[in-house]
Amino acid sequence: MPRGEGKFLIKQRAFLKLYMIRFVEEHKMYGMQAMDELKASFKPFGYEPNHSEIYRSLHELIDDGILKRQKKVQEGAKYKEIVIYQFADYEKAKLYKKQVKTDLDRSMSLLRKALEDVY
Repeated sequence: MPRGEGKFLIKQRAFLKLYMIRFVEEHKMYGMQAMDELKASFKPFGYEPNHSEIYRSLHELIDDGILKRQKKVQEGAKYKEIVIYQFADYEKAKLYKKQVKTDLDRSMSLLRKALEDVY
């Protein structure tokens, strides 16, 4: 089956993974920071990704060799460790973003067509 055939709109996990890559590009490397920002950003649209979906997205990016986790002692705390996310392979990240862009463009075309045809 050709790429995109049989799929209606972009999947939630791909959407979240795209944002996880963006956060790491912007040096926002903490999972909780990403979650808080996503929830605030998309709440006006009625979408609040849950904790488990965000972390599944991060874990898939790690499994795919795109991101890696690193434990670090939190500033100001002698023993408290935090996990930060960094690129393991930025070229893979760019390729993933390009693939998702294709899916987003196709999804937008479907939505525009529905709006034109029905409304």
